[in-house]
Amino acid sequence: MNFIKDALEQWLKEILVSGILSNLTGLFDNVNTSVGEIATQVGMTPQGWNAGVYNMIRNLSTSVIIPIAGLILAFVMTYELIHMIIEKNNLHGDVDTFMFFKWMFKTAGAILILTNTWTIIMGIFEAAQSVVNNASGIIVADTNLNIDSIVGNLEGKLLEMDLGKLFSMWLETSLVGVTIWALNICIFVIVYGRMIEVYLVTSIAPIPMATMLSHESGNMGQNYLRSLFALAFQAFLILVCVAIYAVLVGNIGSMEDISAAVWTCVGYTVLLCFTLFKTGSLAKSIFNAH
Repeated sequence: MNFIKDALEQWLKEILVSGILSNLTGLFDNVNTSVGEIATQVGMTPQGWNAGVYNMIRNLSTSVIIPIAGLILAFVMTYELIHMIIEKNNLHGDVDTFMFFKWMFKTAGAILILTNTWTIIMGIFEAAQSVVNNASGIIVADTNLNIDSIVGNLEGKLLEMDLGKLFSMWLETSLVGVTIWALNICIFVIVYGRMIEVYLVTSIAPIPMATMLSHESGNMGQNYLRSLFALAFQAFLILVCVAIYAVLVGNIGSMEDISAAVWTCVGYTVLLCFTLFKTGSLAKSIFNAH
């Protein structure tokens, strides 16, 4: 009877070990790929990320938004002129001719800003891309996670465990697989969602830029520029998050407990996703964008 019991126990062990190894094999491959591509993705300008989408957004902005921005600019600068005249003499006394030259200079500057909106915007993203590219060569380390390389002789250590521990680990690795799949989606949403946000923000750029030099509504354009800087330099904060993640992952190699190593990897990946979500609000707070 003992022979049959031992054979059955060994058979169940082999099934559970096979299931655990199957769950762990390639478990972090998708996350490794997503994290490894973050530096490349966030370091791209809107034009470099997807030329087709960029051209579509620029054409929409040029043909639809700029005419509206032109009307807004005409209204804003006309109101600015009326306000200057009223503020100067309250419709009494002589009119200072210098204020007309001042108004003409502001109007010319506003027109210049409006007609070069895309050059200004792309300049901001080019500056951010330069910062990210310079930083990526300094702080990005290896972010690959491979449980088999972390815990040596993985199969042998699993076979030494009892059935209860193996069954518990099989459930854990199955749950980890679902968790990692969800985290991979989160990373995808954060990185690609940021680029979609970039296109949405830049598509209406001429409207806030038309108010840039207005005394009354200039805050709209200034706040838009701060938001644009925050969005552009969010890429640098994302890169720093990945660098911190890489350092933390590198410290897992000293762990010998398989379950602890797996859950630590998952914990670091969850932490990475959380910090990536926070980079947007952090960048806006740094640049005082509302």
